Amino acid sequence: MSSDPEADSTTTPPVPSVKKKRIHPVDEVPPVGKLAVLGFQHVIAFYAGAVLVPLIIAGAIGLDGDALTMLITADLFTCGIASILQAVGIWKIGVRLPLLQGITFAALAPVIKIANDNGGERVGLLTVYGAVICAGIFTFLIAPFFAKLIRFFPPVVTGTIITIIGIALLPVGIGDATTDPATHTSDAGNGRWLLYAVGTIFLIVLMQRFFRGFWATIAVLLGLVVGTVIAWVLGDTNFSAVGEADWVGFTPPFAFGAPRFDLIAIVMMIVVMMIIAVESTGSVFATGEIVGKRIKKEDIAATVRADGLATVIGGIFNSFPYTAFSENVGLVRLTGVKSRWVVAAAGGIMILLGLLPKTAKIVEAIPAPVLGGAAMTLFATVAVVGIHTLGKVDFTDHRNLIIVSTSLAMGLYVEFSQSSAPSEVIVDGNVVQVPGMSGVDQAVPGVLLQIPFGAGITMGAITALLLNLLFFHTGSRGVAIAGGGSIRLAEINKMSLEKFRETFGGLVQNVTWVVDAAYEQRPFENAHDLRASFQDALLTGSDEQQLELIRAFPDLDAEDEVGDMIASDHTALSNLEEEEHDNIVEMAKAYRQQFGFPLVICARETERYERVLRNGWTRMDNAAGSEKSFALIEIAKIANYRFDDLVADANPIVSARFNRFQDVMG
Repeated sequence: MSSDPEADSTTTPPVPSVKKKRIHPVDEVPPVGKLAVLGFQHVIAFYAGAVLVPLIIAGAIGLDGDALTMLITADLFTCGIASILQAVGIWKIGVRLPLLQGITFAALAPVIKIANDNGGERVGLLTVYGAVICAGIFTFLIAPFFAKLIRFFPPVVTGTIITIIGIALLPVGIGDATTDPATHTSDAGNGRWLLYAVGTIFLIVLMQRFFRGFWATIAVLLGLVVGTVIAWVLGDTNFSAVGEADWVGFTPPFAFGAPRFDLIAIVMMIVVMMIIAVESTGSVFATGEIVGKRIKKEDIAATVRADGLATVIGGIFNSFPYTAFSENVGLVRLTGVKSRWVVAAAGGIMILLGLLPKTAKIVEAIPAPVLGGAAMTLFATVAVVGIHTLGKVDFTDHRNLIIVSTSLAMGLYVEFSQSSAPSEVIVDGNVVQVPGMSGVDQAVPGVLLQIPFGAGITMGAITALLLNLLFFHTGSRGVAIAGGGSIRLAEINKMSLEKFRETFGGLVQNVTWVVDAAYEQRPFENAHDLRASFQDALLTGSDEQQLELIRAFPDLDAEDEVGDMIASDHTALSNLEEEEHDNIVEMAKAYRQQFGFPLVICARETERYERVLRNGWTRMDNAAGSEKSFALIEIAKIANYRFDDLVADANPIVSARFNRFQDVMG
């Protein structure tokens, strides 16, 4: 240190380094050009499903052509508003994930029933819109109460629902792939439609394989564009309708007249909205899984509020109830583009399409077989996301096996046993009339019972929820949590600190500050919250406390000298040869000499001796500060596995939690 006071006074103090806050991929904003293209890709993937519901409703209640045009433009306009609400969010409305909103198919049967029971055609829609507005308000208000039910949506439920959604929607894509674009009749035997559908899939796969960066992310859009151009060259599509459409068109609020309010219709629509809330919850969990965000009850409440508000807006602007569109969830997974602002851009584009009929007609010109090929890929991707979620489920527990198998059976039974309207198919070049067939939805009395039997997705979701309640949440003493099922959640919330330490201290080597911090987060609503309390507690300690925690763990070579819980952490290191054991001992000693604390590796996740050894020696090159962060991440993983060993029936979704932990520590 200098003895010159003047020199000391002029010394520039060190500038503290400012750690740049990491932006989650969900919140990243792509450049404007890329944003527009990616958003347009979402719109095209969504478009056919978006206009299908108004088309079906219009035909079923006898609407005239002008009224149908109004329904479609109003649908697109309101879909855009609903998507922006969900993706961007305001206040506590909107989950702020890349979820694109569209009219739910669950509303089809009730809407048609309400309209036809109240005069049909335009006049029948007035009672429909009155019920839609009231049901939307009800859904908005009950959102925080519905969110408390998140504990009833473990992976065995959400994975089942997501899988059923993907499988149930596949026939929609297949139907488009076999439809004659000119006559809109089914013609599965036409080789040209086969080439369009399979060719579009093949193009998307090739682009995903050989393109890089931005071009790979728009593979679906490029496949649709190329397929449409080829169809245009071969004369299988045309853009004549574009020239006939108006440049600007807007369907004003209450275009058909003032809404009418009927109690029975309102109750029916509220039932629909509760089913929509369940479907939306499944989509939120699927999207959270894809983008790496843990879904909390506040997220579910925000989602349901947005659904409710969007439904109110839909009733005002001549549209219907809204939910997340699963094909766009599949698109997020397929492209890897996680930004919610891309969906917001898609919402803006849909608003424009609702105001500019000419641009909407351009999208409508995409041939059905081309669109069907892309749709099949997207729907199958949704099913794969569900299967991935089910990968977290312990199927050695027969209860989980029964929940998934029974829900799949019921969902697909209902989905593939629906009544069908008369249709036309092409046989040997001739149009043949196919009579309609009755289905399982007509076999049950009353429209309220027809709602769950009206869609396989709805039946599958209800079955999974009810069976999960039956197997895991029944009993007067509450849910079994710890102690091999002998300790219940209510008892944990009433535990003294000493008893809590005794029960759960083993998760973190009985380091009291971690256990005490978790204890302070009582009461726990479910096992998921109990798990999360320990993960959060690891982040609260000071540097000295975190070092204390790390030093409490034994060296990797000590598995034979510790209790059963630690020994189970080292299953990958059991039954080692003498030379292999010596290599582990040498590495552990070298690590402790360099850093002053034991080498902590979650051996159960690393799985093999070779990977443990390579992991440990690689970490020797880290700085001390970075290595402390690595050690804490490994401790979080170990605590998670120990939690699984200790806690009964927790059924958590944990991967996003660890992504968050690594983000914080990184």
